[in-house]
Amino acid sequence: MPPASCIDHSVDAHNHMAKLYFNYSTMNAGKSTLLLQAAYNYRERGMQTYLLTAQMDTRAGQGKIASRIGIEEKADTFNPHEDMFQKVKKQLDQGPVACIFIDEAQFLTKDQVWALARAVDNLDIPIMCYGLRVDFMGELFPGSAALLALADEMREVRTICHCGKKATMVVRFDSNGKAVTAGDQVQIGGNETYLSLCRKHYRAAVEDHSHPELPI
Repeated sequence: MPPASCIDHSVDAHNHMAKLYFNYSTMNAGKSTLLLQAAYNYRERGMQTYLLTAQMDTRAGQGKIASRIGIEEKADTFNPHEDMFQKVKKQLDQGPVACIFIDEAQFLTKDQVWALARAVDNLDIPIMCYGLRVDFMGELFPGSAALLALADEMREVRTICHCGKKATMVVRFDSNGKAVTAGDQVQIGGNETYLSLCRKHYRAAVEDHSHPELPI
């Protein structure tokens, strides 16, 4: 169970100045669960929410946010070519929305994150983004890098490595169980398996001995 500070920071967001939030994690930390729980808390109070997820992520089916524990909800989708400010404005024009939730926010482009920041500032709507911080090569996703730079508030959704330490990295294994150290940053629907690890065990998995200044 994540610490209470990670569970729900959105319930009272409508009572304060609108902010852009970034809840980041590694794989399988439960971020989609937290998103769905937070959105439910709004609706339980009679307030409308607007849920979005990446169009390219079809693991749970098109236009759906699903948690590993079995809860799911329909969502609108975004693709890298959309104007997110206009998308948010169009939704608000249709009726009141208390908060916007975006899953798989690592797939946003830098320009889209700027557009979301403008929506927060100009349209006075809180936007809560949930996504991965780094890819399997230890590199920031462009959307996550922009959110780390622009978000008003950031919170880490933690999970642990098999050794018990905090997991901060994710390793991609191919169908033969070998760690993949190169390839496309985004690859959905293949036979790959992802595992969240601490930095030490991530380095062991990818056999990284190229940095002698780091203890092996």
